[in-house]
Amino acid sequence: MAILQIRTWGDPVLKTRAREITEVDNNLRRLGRDMLDTMHAKGGIGLAANQIGVAERIFIVEIPSSTGLTVTYTLVNPIITSRSHRLEKEEEGCLSFPGIFGKVERSAEVEIQGLDLEGNKNIFKGTGLLARAFQHELDHLDGIVFIERMPMVQRVMLNRQLRDMAKHTRAVLAGRGPSEM
Repeated sequence: MAILQIRTWGDPVLKTRAREITEVDNNLRRLGRDMLDTMHAKGGIGLAANQIGVAERIFIVEIPSSTGLTVTYTLVNPIITSRSHRLEKEEEGCLSFPGIFGKVERSAEVEIQGLDLEGNKNIFKGTGLLARAFQHELDHLDGIVFIERMPMVQRVMLNRQLRDMAKHTRAVLAGRGPSEM
């Protein structure tokens, strides 16, 4: 079990489009387990690899199902194959933006496909929170962060917090500050 450092706003890896994964192997399975452990330790419901500094196309989402049991989705090289035209606007947060929340409009339903950690192809249909989490994490893999999906008015209101967070992150990356926010 390894708890990895979450990269925060200002780290260039968050704006990097992740590379396709060419081989599902033990190293990737270990990365998946470490990502899940990190997500649990930080209290998140999703985590993309570039949030821990690995620019590869893998993410984890874990949310309660309609039965109340928690379901974990690990997707390698995920793609959305269909999305509803119906949109929902809900509040989102992100482990890479501690303390920042805002309304984001996303498709209410999506179908997503990707490989699991054994190399098997999976297709999932998500609605509500699951659809939102899939879209949020896939955005990360494409170098898009949730604040970019917020209305401009919200982003302007968060400008000072975002600027301070980016400044702190750049100082940490340059070795001039503490690594925890």
